[in-house]
Amino acid sequence: MNSENAPSPQVAETHTGSSQDIEDFIYLISHDVRASVRALLELPHWIVEDLEEAGVKVEGSVAASIELMNRHTGRLDRMLVDLLTFSRVGRMQEVRSNILPLVIEQVLEEIQLPAGFKVIKNLECEAIVMGDRDILTLFDALIRNALKHHDKRSGQIVVSSAVQGGEAVLSVADDGPGIPLEYRENVFGAMRTLRPRDEVEGSGMGLTNVRKIAALYGGTAHVTDSPYGRGTLAEVRLPLTGLV
Repeated sequence: MNSENAPSPQVAETHTGSSQDIEDFIYLISHDVRASVRALLELPHWIVEDLEEAGVKVEGSVAASIELMNRHTGRLDRMLVDLLTFSRVGRMQEVRSNILPLVIEQVLEEIQLPAGFKVIKNLECEAIVMGDRDILTLFDALIRNALKHHDKRSGQIVVSSAVQGGEAVLSVADDGPGIPLEYRENVFGAMRTLRPRDEVEGSGMGLTNVRKIAALYGGTAHVTDSPYGRGTLAEVRLPLTGLV
């Protein structure tokens, strides 16, 4: 399917009332707090530089404490970034026809795929009408999630798009460890991770954002077993209303 015969999801009505107020509040707090967090990220470096200029070598428990501070502050910054992303879904963007091969390339450039991993693109549906930020956020979250939770140093990720039964189907499949059946709904909960954050860095907001985007366009998001043997398939289904 070419860009002139692309599915156009029905955009659901945006949240109003108290729900919108909450999202506005999240945006304002996350934006303002992040300015302070960015300063906290720089502060340990300034302290180390000042100490070294004074002839004091930073090592041992002091160096370990500074590293711990950097790790937790970085984690807080990532959480705020993901909260900002959550609050921006469906807002402050252009709704247009997005060329999926270009979207995927842009996402992969941002992610910088680790050595040993390859991405296979199976894009039968090549364009879709959505907010330009929403489609980037969706694929960014799905691909990062597949990479982050993989249990090997090499692997394969399959990014697919198709039209099935009046729906646009967007999916990312991996050959990682998979997700046990009893946890497959939990992964969409806000700030939930299946493994400790000391093992896998992340805010637990990636798939939450994916489901919110799917719901905004009248669709669904779920995870199941990968069709390629081992691993997970994350799939988003969006209703079609016509062709562009």
